[in-house]
Amino acid sequence: MNKPLAQLRRAASAFFSALIFALVPLNAAAQSTPEPRHEQLLNGLRILLVNRPGDANVLLKLRVHSGAAFDIAGKEGSMALLGDALFDEETRLYVTEELDGRLEVSTDHDAINVTLAARAADFDRLLELLRNAIINTQLTPEVVNGLRAARIKAALEAAPAPEALAERAAASRLFGVHPYGRPVGGSPESLARIERADLLLTRERFLNPNNSTLVIAGAIEPARAMRALRQSLGGWRKSDRVIPATFRQPEPPDARTLVIDRAGAEEATLRLAVRGLAGADRDRAAVRVLTALVAERWGKAQPGVLSQKSDVHHKGHREGGMFIMGATVPAGSAAQALESARAVLRDLSTNAPTAADLDRAKSKVMESLVKASGDFEATAAFWLDAHTHNMASSSSTDLMRAVSALTPAEVQRVAARLFLNTPTAAVVVGDASKLRAELARAGGVEVFGEAVLKPEPAPPARPAPTQAPPLQLKRP
Repeated sequence: MNKPLAQLRRAASAFFSALIFALVPLNAAAQSTPEPRHEQLLNGLRILLVNRPGDANVLLKLRVHSGAAFDIAGKEGSMALLGDALFDEETRLYVTEELDGRLEVSTDHDAINVTLAARAADFDRLLELLRNAIINTQLTPEVVNGLRAARIKAALEAAPAPEALAERAAASRLFGVHPYGRPVGGSPESLARIERADLLLTRERFLNPNNSTLVIAGAIEPARAMRALRQSLGGWRKSDRVIPATFRQPEPPDARTLVIDRAGAEEATLRLAVRGLAGADRDRAAVRVLTALVAERWGKAQPGVLSQKSDVHHKGHREGGMFIMGATVPAGSAAQALESARAVLRDLSTNAPTAADLDRAKSKVMESLVKASGDFEATAAFWLDAHTHNMASSSSTDLMRAVSALTPAEVQRVAARLFLNTPTAAVVVGDASKLRAELARAGGVEVFGEAVLKPEPAPPARPAPTQAPPLQLKRP
């Protein structure tokens, strides 16, 4: 291709990229959801109200701003068990079958989330169900024993996919005994240690109105909604204090690549992780753009290998985060994929991206934000995240502005903050017999569950037998 034509094509590509990027904020503004009305009950429960006239349904999303990070060490799964106890099976069937609605409870490291949705005419019923769940939580010995047994059974029977296994192992490798390195749902061993008294204490400490936020959206007049909330949830007892999230910082991760054996696997599922930023960090917009930049460069470094089975993302928690690169590749390409991943992080930490690269990354991030703005539940989750992480702003528009204003130098600064001379945690799930030698060429390797064999001490040397002196015959 001649040089003028190549320059013309690059210029055209840059022009259309800039044009698309310029239109994204306009589309976002057209699709954005109105900001909620902020209220608060006397017991400290924060309320976000969104009146959606004409909406046939109503949505309630409760966020308790304490999650599995607060599990007692050795009793991981306590907060998840508390979430299980909020609604019994009869209530779940009532919502789905009688009200033709939806009831979901999920727990992560930072929060317990409750979602109730049904017809707008059933708002009062949903509110009463929510009240009973959080004020009259059933924690009888029979209930606790049944929930614990069900979770242990599920944990024993579950066969996690390689992707989930690698992700979990990477978090454990990166954070060690820090709460973010522990599984949210616990293990069969940790669940077996949880007693009824533990759940009663957990409920008393964390399931409180001044530690929670409630989103209500639908064709419900705000005045009517507040009257119903005062009557229903006004008696929810306020806690004397909210337990702060203060955890000891984890030790640096083991530099060796951890191999989790899946005998006979033809592919290797890998994760490379570094510690990331908290959800409320001032550089959270730059981290979103960095994920897009890293994903594009890693794909270019491994053409035909990563394909559709690669992913780069960042998890921002209250007290920190995790930046993760992941892929599923042929077993023979695992070492090369990890090395190229590390090379991409090193390069971005020392060299600013080009303007064209940055614009493409910005466009991808903005497209994802626009898509999320068209999903009301995703928008509600964004508002709740702002409360969980104590963000200065809960507006997705502000995040879009921050993404738009990023410069190459600023992105490189944040990349250096994250990646420059930073220890990484590497995990590969696959056939250890195929992976061990190849990964060893790129550094140390540890095979999960494989004891380190030490040479047995040599037995003490036995003294050489003394030889009898030669027989001396005397002459007569």
